[in-house]
Amino acid sequence: MTFGTPHPLHRLMLDDVRGAQKMLSGVARTTALEGSRHLSSLVGAPVLLKCENLQRTGSFKLRGAYVRIAGLRPEEKAAGVVAASAGNHAQGVALASQLLGVRATVFMPVGAPLPKVAATRDYGAEVRLQGHVVDETLAAAQEYARETGAVFIHPFDHPDVIVGQGTVGLEILEQCPEVRTIVVGVGGGGLAAGIGLAVKSVRPDVRIVGVQAEGAAAYPPSLAAGHPVVVGSPVTMADGIKVGRPGDVPFGLVQEYVDEVRTVSEDALSSAVLLCLERAKLVVEPAGASPVAALLSDPGSFRGPVVAVLSGGNVDPLLLQRILRHGMAAAGRYLGLRLRVADRPGALATLLAVLTVADANVVDISHVRTDPLLGLTEVEVELHLETKGPEHCREVEASLREAGYTVLA
Repeated sequence: MTFGTPHPLHRLMLDDVRGAQKMLSGVARTTALEGSRHLSSLVGAPVLLKCENLQRTGSFKLRGAYVRIAGLRPEEKAAGVVAASAGNHAQGVALASQLLGVRATVFMPVGAPLPKVAATRDYGAEVRLQGHVVDETLAAAQEYARETGAVFIHPFDHPDVIVGQGTVGLEILEQCPEVRTIVVGVGGGGLAAGIGLAVKSVRPDVRIVGVQAEGAAAYPPSLAAGHPVVVGSPVTMADGIKVGRPGDVPFGLVQEYVDEVRTVSEDALSSAVLLCLERAKLVVEPAGASPVAALLSDPGSFRGPVVAVLSGGNVDPLLLQRILRHGMAAAGRYLGLRLRVADRPGALATLLAVLTVADANVVDISHVRTDPLLGLTEVEVELHLETKGPEHCREVEASLREAGYTVLA
């Protein structure tokens, strides 16, 4: 394969991925494969985490972007490149362009997280904020490419990008030759297609499991239909896999090499982010934690050793704060309640005494006195409590009811 020129799918082979691996030597890190004792105990077999969240730019995207841009003809490089992305692809294209001496323009949505915008600029790209959703940003980037002659670098729908991402699969085989299952998040499908191509070419017995967010799951209906279909208005906290339609190029490879595509809930995603932070000491974005979410959702269905690909760690701190709170609530470690209390001196102290006996820690508390539904002698109290699990949450609510409080939510 000669990088930078179109190729039919059947010509994408293991040698192409090995060629990409040589090209990426000294550019992309060989990221660590870390064991997880907690996940291993849940699954009943060894579980290892492929830490692409520790890759340069914070995700696997550098691999495919570099291979794609390096394969451009001299006149194409001279014209520059353009990309559209809310984060990871933007940073991958920016750094790859900087390393290769190519001018890069990256379109990002208005309202994109400031740390991602700043990082993309720091890698040397010109950032243009345009569009309120990724589709609008994508259209703006493609229009710029038509007007200027810059080469549009697609995040997943190109053979060079796919073989670049496939180098993750080669590393997994080198680091864990006995692997039986690889679990990977799926958006457009470039990473899953590349890993599947690389791994199945060497070890056809290895099971490849793709994972999508329930609110942005275009692959299950597409695979059932036999062609890419559009899922309208995808909604998920996992913006890295928030894609409404599979890519044409990766779709055929996913059909051939990926054994199964599962979906996970938002609760599972937030719990997975929390688990990675607490148990593995790794900052992982929701898309990157989707394989862990799949393991948490159905741990008994995976044959080990299992490798879960943590595809990225670029998460806005404000979003991380909300995700962690959501994850704690999903795990029964954070409880929000509203209840009505008599509006008299000492009533709050009495309520807090009940919570003290129930061993619930008050994180936040507020009073509402102006609701027309309240009686003249009532006040509504909103509580945010730190708890110890689902059973403890039930015990706290039972204690409040036994004490005569009306629990509203």
